[in-house]
Amino acid sequence: MTHSTGRTADHAIDPVFLDRWSPRAFTGETMPHETLLSLFEAARWAPSAANGQPWRFIYGHRGSAAFDAIYSTLDEGNRRWADKASVLVVIVSQTHRKGADGEMRPAYTHAFDTGAAWAYLALQATHAGYHAHGMGGIDRAKAMEVLGIPEGFRVEAAVAIGRIAPKETLPDDLMKREVPSTRKPVAEFVSEGRFTG
Repeated sequence: MTHSTGRTADHAIDPVFLDRWSPRAFTGETMPHETLLSLFEAARWAPSAANGQPWRFIYGHRGSAAFDAIYSTLDEGNRRWADKASVLVVIVSQTHRKGADGEMRPAYTHAFDTGAAWAYLALQATHAGYHAHGMGGIDRAKAMEVLGIPEGFRVEAAVAIGRIAPKETLPDDLMKREVPSTRKPVAEFVSEGRFTG
């Protein structure tokens, strides 16, 4: 199945998976708060080990002090384009949780579970006519300090959310990269019975 994004699925999937991609060109327009809450509502329903729900989301709407604080933690490469996002988000996961005995224990699946919540958010953004671009390029230590994140939590990533703008609004080097990416075929990462690398 070939999609309008130019992506091709080898097996039958819902088109939303081909619609979702991570652009850098955003219009900068205001995102209604209720729409943003619908993205977090989708993340809320992600699965997690023992229903621990270790994810936390810290957001700022464009033009707010919260947006500026998050923007200040981004790597220089991401600051080149993320200023036009409608909303910036920092995704945090809880690394430890209380056991039945009341002791704090490592939550081994905290990043796995939080990744599921991020995926739900990204798909809901696509469904709502927005795009969400996850960013690993963030100063995690600075984010912990600036955003008041306590011990026992880890900064996983940042996200820029907005409506897509023409790629010509980007600097030339980024404009050339502004296309939906392809993926490895399923056979390269799936094996039956034994790891095949």
